[in-house]
Amino acid sequence: QVQLVESGGGSVQTGDSLRLSCAASGRTFSHYAMAWFRQAPGKEREFVAGISWGGVRTNYLDSVKGRFTISRDNAKSTVYLQMNSLKPEDTAVYYCAAAGDKFTDGRFDTPYDYWGQGTQVTVSS
Repeated sequence: QVQLVESGGGSVQTGDSLRLSCAASGRTFSHYAMAWFRQAPGKEREFVAGISWGGVRTNYLDSVKGRFTISRDNAKSTVYLQMNSLKPEDTAVYYCAAAGDKFTDGRFDTPYDYWGQGTQVTVSS
């Protein structure tokens, strides 16, 4: 059974930074793409960033490009989301997701079969 556990959320001010972590267990982490999604109140869940199984390719939501960085440490079975220059519109619950198929890219349209419980990020002005 695949389990994803997020951590690192919190309440910060505009311009601050946070780093989210997602620890995975239950299968060979390095074989699967990973991603971060978020959902703000009253809005649909949206793709934020994804990383390929090998960590070579990354994809980002346009509004976070240059501010957020996704990375992975396969030895620790953990994926990270470094968020800099945070804005109030980044406020949301952030979810870690894992692809169901091996050896794919972490794209917005990659099928993600496993999800974490979410971690709240609140950015105040």
